[in-house]
Amino acid sequence: MFLEQGIKPENKFWMYILGTVVIVSASFVGQIPFTIAMLYKSFTDKTAIPTDNASALKIFQPNLTLFLAMLSFVFAFIGIYFVVKHIHKQTFLSITTARNKTDWNRILFSFLLWSSFSIISFLTLYFLSPEKFVWNFKPIPFLVLVLLGVILIPIQTSTEEYVFRGYLMQGFANLTRNKWLPLVITSLVFGLLHIANPEVEKMGYIIMVYYIGTGLFLGIITLMDEGIELALGFHAANNLIGALLVTADWSAFQTHSLFKDLSEPSAGFDVILPVAIVYPILLFIFSKKYNWSNWKEKLTGKINIEF
Repeated sequence: MFLEQGIKPENKFWMYILGTVVIVSASFVGQIPFTIAMLYKSFTDKTAIPTDNASALKIFQPNLTLFLAMLSFVFAFIGIYFVVKHIHKQTFLSITTARNKTDWNRILFSFLLWSSFSIISFLTLYFLSPEKFVWNFKPIPFLVLVLLGVILIPIQTSTEEYVFRGYLMQGFANLTRNKWLPLVITSLVFGLLHIANPEVEKMGYIIMVYYIGTGLFLGIITLMDEGIELALGFHAANNLIGALLVTADWSAFQTHSLFKDLSEPSAGFDVILPVAIVYPILLFIFSKKYNWSNWKEKLTGKINIEF
């Protein structure tokens, strides 16, 4: 099925290490425009060069920052395509789904489901504590944000899904010949790569429960559904709706969103809630809609392929 599509005699694990180096290198190339722009601005403004992510992301106005930051994901996505086609000699579909073609209805359903939940959750929070938010709408900057966000944010989220739930999950399946280790490893790496986010500094390492838990949730729906379509839709909705709806001075990206959160961040039940309650509810909805069964085998079973 999905993981097994990457397991072939010629598909050795060292090739995934090489492929990862190529993808990361492509991402670094995509960061060059941001670096050049940042150095130029620091030189012309006679200011210190930012030495951390939080400072770097605030040096330009939000829409320009979004554009420059997303370029690295555009290059990384090209890198993924190159690696899959030319190093592993696989089709791009093989790291997308076990189906005969990409199921766009699955992507759309997942996107709309999580978008609806995100909007309803925010509106509930807003009406309960309106003093924590201010109306941040500026017509032209917001329209530019919509244009940039609709094009670039799905590229960013798709790049992450193709790397973690597609490429690396199949890669670790090649190495371990089981399903639970690729699920655990990719979830941990996905979560830990967010450790440099400003939110971690503000809320503490407890927020890693959310990041790793989200990676685990995305991995579970990938294995149960035999493809990354649901993960693609969820991740795109999570980042796009978040960017358009509300921003905060302490978040990874400041955007020209509709609202601005003025509250001081704190990690409490709101960090545990998605992982412990919301994600299980989503798993239940997906399982009923797509008739998932045989959970133990799909999540923890061995991969028995003889060459």
